[in-house]
Amino acid sequence: MAVLRPDLAAVAALDLDGVIATAPGREGIDYVARYFAPGAGIPEDPATGSAQCVLMPYWAERLGRRRLKGRQISARVGEFDCEIVGDRVKIGGQAVCYLRGSIFVDD
Repeated sequence: MAVLRPDLAAVAALDLDGVIATAPGREGIDYVARYFAPGAGIPEDPATGSAQCVLMPYWAERLGRRRLKGRQISARVGEFDCEIVGDRVKIGGQAVCYLRGSIFVDD
């Protein structure tokens, strides 16, 4: 899957927010994935937390477990420790802060 080379122009032309490719993992990783959203200006997102909310229920059902380790295998790898809790997906892992800011909303 690391050699997957999607036609990003064709993906951008789809009426979708993005496309997820996934496969079983190995060596302590339960599943791997890649996320492409060229229509949103993101050719490939290296670590997509929101994608785990779709991937986790899928892989949890297939593997019969509620806690899984996922890896996004883009050029910059992202790893996720995930757990199904009720109808929610809890996501954990390491992150690097690259931006801080504040938003003020006026009435």
